[in-house]
This record gives sequence, C-alpha cells and structure tokens, in this order.
Amino acid sequence: MNTPATSTGLAHAELDAVEALTALDRAWVNFLCQQMPTSHATHLWLAALTSHQWGRGHACLDIEALQSNAAGLLTWSSADLQALPKDWADALDTLPWCKGPQSPMVRHAGRLYLRRAWRAEASITECLRSRKDAEPGRPPSATERLDALFGPPDPQSPQHSQRMACAMALQHHTCIITGGPGTGKTTTVMRLLALLQAEHGPAPMRVLLAAPTGKAAARLNASMAQAHAALPQGWQPAMPGDAQTLHKMLGWPGQASARHSQRPLRADVVVVDEASMIDLEMMARLLLAIPPSARLVLLGDKDQLASVEAGAVMAQLCEGPLMREATATLTHSHRFGIDSAIGQWAQAVNTGDRQRLQTLWQAASGTPTHDKPGVALWHQGQNKSAIWGPDPTARVRAWWHEWLQQLQNWSTDPKDHTDATHRNAQARQCLRNFGRLGVLCALREGPWGVHAFNLALARCMGLPLTGWYAGRPVVITRNDSALGLMNGDVGICLPHTSGETSTLQVAFADGPDGVRWVAPGRLENVDTALAMTVHQSQGSEFDQVLLVLPDRDAPVLTRELIYTGITRARHDLGIWVAQPDVWWLACQRITQRSGGLGQ
Repeated sequence: MNTPATSTGLAHAELDAVEALTALDRAWVNFLCQQMPTSHATHLWLAALTSHQWGRGHACLDIEALQSNAAGLLTWSSADLQALPKDWADALDTLPWCKGPQSPMVRHAGRLYLRRAWRAEASITECLRSRKDAEPGRPPSATERLDALFGPPDPQSPQHSQRMACAMALQHHTCIITGGPGTGKTTTVMRLLALLQAEHGPAPMRVLLAAPTGKAAARLNASMAQAHAALPQGWQPAMPGDAQTLHKMLGWPGQASARHSQRPLRADVVVVDEASMIDLEMMARLLLAIPPSARLVLLGDKDQLASVEAGAVMAQLCEGPLMREATATLTHSHRFGIDSAIGQWAQAVNTGDRQRLQTLWQAASGTPTHDKPGVALWHQGQNKSAIWGPDPTARVRAWWHEWLQQLQNWSTDPKDHTDATHRNAQARQCLRNFGRLGVLCALREGPWGVHAFNLALARCMGLPLTGWYAGRPVVITRNDSALGLMNGDVGICLPHTSGETSTLQVAFADGPDGVRWVAPGRLENVDTALAMTVHQSQGSEFDQVLLVLPDRDAPVLTRELIYTGITRARHDLGIWVAQPDVWWLACQRITQRSGGLGQ
C-alpha cells in the first residue's frame, strides 16, 4: 500500500504519463489536492478516473467494474492500464473528498460520482418517485375510449402496440414511448393527446412540445401536424403550438434550475421527442420544471446513441425499476416493411445478428446502382490511395443533383433581387434539396473523419475548400442565445441582395415556412456540413444516407452508432467501409455507460 507523502508526487507523475487522461482530469486532481491534501497516492487515481469517466459520458466511476475488469471499463491501451494501482479498497475507504454533505465527490452504492453528477441523478430519482406517488391511476372510461379510437383490441393489428402504449400512458403521469424509426411514436402521442383531451373536458389542454435540438424540434412539428390530420373524425384536439428546443423551453444553462421549482412550466402535458439525446443534467432540469399535476411523455429510440454529454438516461430508465412499468415499446415499423433492405440492416445491427449481417453484406456488396432504392455497400478496393472511389462519388453527385443545380442557377431570376418572399422560398427549397442527403462519418478526425470528408466532398462538388462561399452548408456546434440558433441547426451560405447591395448571408429555416438570414461574421461556432458526424445527425432524417466508417477501430465505433447512422435514411442507404474488420468489430461492441438510474 502506498501511504508515504512522497508517493503522491510519484502518482502525479504517473498520471501525467497516462495518455488517456485529459488535462481536465489532471486539473481536477490538482484542485482537490490544493483544497485537501492527501498522503495516499491511489486517492489521486480515483479522483482522476471519476473525472475521466464523466468526460467519456458516464455518470460515475463503477467501482466493482474498476476492480474486476478495468480493461473493459476504461478501454485503455495496455501501457496505460499497466500504470493503474491495485490497492483500490483501502483508498476508497479513506478517500477524503467524499466526506461531508458538501464534499466535491460522492460515494454511493458502489459508485463514485462528481457531486454535480450525483446531484443530477438523485434529483431525477426523487422527481420520478414523487410523480409516481401522485399518479391518479387509470381513468374509469379508458377502455371505452380506447375502443372508440382504435377499435376492439386486436394483437394482429399494426396499431395494437400503439393502443397498448396509450393504455399504459393513461395510467402514468410520466411515461416513455420508445420504438425504432417509423413505428408511429408521434402518431401514438397524438392519439394519447386526443384521449387525454376527452378526459380533460371541453377546455383545450395546455400542451408543450420540445426536443433537444432545433432540427429535432422542426421534425416534431411536421410529424405532429401529419398525425393530427390523420386522426379520426371527432377526435381532433387543439393542435399544440410549435415545438421548442429544451434549452429554450427551460431557459439557457446559465439560469438557475431552482427557479423552475418555484415557477414551473404552465402546461397540462409536456411531450419531449428524441429523449435518448437528453443528458443527465438536462433531464434533472426538465423534471424540476414540470408541475406535479402535468403529464410528461418522453419519446425516442432507446437503441440509438446516448447523449453527447454524460448519462444514458433514457436507456437506463427503460431498463430500470423507476420507469419499467411506465415504458411502452412500439415494434411495428410503418416505414421499413418486411421487405425493406434498410429495415433489415437496422434490425440485424441492433440485435447483433452476425449471420444475418453476413447474408446482407454478401447481397449488397459490389451491387450499387443509382436508380434502385435500397442499400449499396462499398469497401476498400484496389485503389487504396484514393479517399474517393468512382461509385460513391457518382452516387453522392446524383443524390445532390437538384441542390447543385439550384446553386448554379441562384440569382438568375430577377425576383431574387427584388422580392424577399421569392428569395426566402428559394432559400427554403435550397435547404430542403441539400437536406435530402446526409453524409455521416463515425469520427471527426483522421483521413476518414468528418473534416477530411468535407474537403473531399468540396473537391467532388467543385466547391471552394476554405472560407465563406455561395453554397457552403454549415452546422451550428454550440447554442447561440443571441442569434436564437441551436447546436445542430443547419444553414447554407447564399448570395443575398437587398436594394443595390449584394452580400453573402447564411439562410436558416425559421419555423414552418420562414427563413432567418445571418451574416457569416456573426457565426462563431460553425463547421462545414457537407459531411457531419453521426452524433450531429441525431434528430434528423434524410432521403439518402452515406454512412462512412474509418480504416481503423476506435472505441466510439459501436453498435448504437451504426444503428443510428443507418436509421437516419428513409429510402436509400450507402455504407462505405474502409476495412471490413472495423465494421464487424463495431457491430459487436455495445455501449456501456455507468450510472445508477437503471438500478
């Protein structure tokens, strides 16, 4: 056991030598030592690993996993793993930074937390239990109304799982409706709103719609409008207002979340789509903001990628005791039928069915066509020095033909110079044409990362490689409250004429039909978006998707990432695999995020 004071100096040196630890991890250790020095070297390791796991998306450091399978928990290199100490038990019992009600770290139920993470997780647990205790139970007229809306129960009906989801949701003030693409999540929630409105009475319910990103909010608006129009005669509740981002609905992160418990949201029902993207602290803020009398309905696909920030909230809630009884899974896909190639690939990836994937691989490999919807597969050919082979290039240009043609013809119509309404309509069409294709990369860096592919795509399309230019698509990478733009919003730089002045402006969709024009100089946090990461694509759908995997394995290449990328496609899917072994490893690797919500 390392207990002399000099051993902590050695531990600092060992931490500095571990490549996997970040500067933030080391700064956290230094801060703790300045506040409360320790003579135990392993204390420093525990603090660094807790910070490290938070940065990797975990809510906590799983102590049991650290002791029994550190390699599987951390996925470090062999050299970094060799530096780990062995005396965890004694160090845990004497860790000074877990003492007292305001300690910077918390040890709880076999897990070690940063206090901010523990506070968020504890708040979520407390809110959910409190809301469950206050539930009124199943309305007496529920069965009668379900029969009137859906017809008699029929397990063979495509709508049966939607009926069962509504029946479950009527009994709970907080519920989760999960399912893959096209399983009818928004259709189900619109029918649930119709049932709740019938129970509520003639006065319209106050319904708030929200999603984690601007793109997801816009898609929720469109889906809800379509679902509202498809309701049977006599079942149309008042259409909810436009969906907002969670940041806008709850207030920006700098605002104290405590104000929400004092001034909760004014709503009878709150519906949040793409709930798999909600991180630990955002979920805590959301639950604090909802009054006890209001219902919360979370929609999403539990099998998609978890949030970029820490936590796997939706997946853990679906599996754990807090929400298990209040979770419904929709299974019948109305988008991907039994003969859908995309649906078959998605299901095989999601279940880890290697034999089925091998069959699909053999059927698709080497058979890309430009006129037949479905799945095309490319993998490294003889020309290993070129990032673009001929077939993917031709497919991408064909998919983006209308967008490239519109860029070429931009401003040839005199109305573009004089009629703002006409110009805005053209900009909206340009955004739609561009948004039909998503080129999705698994990584940000490297020759197969998003930055390299943006350059390759620009060359392929005949566009400039740097600077602001007409046709440059961009994605917002950080929320900007001053401009009202959210992380994930996509815009296109276009010529903009006002009077006799012509400048470049970036057009963003604004509501169902509007356009917001922003000067490029005001956009500080943007990336070129000819290609984007799979994470950035969450909350989006594209008619066509080209999913790009690198030539080397990486810990972020998981089954959830592949599934998320595949299911962004509506009609056509191209998969470009630099090395087939990377594909097979990714399809077998399951994301594991430590946390206590599933316990």
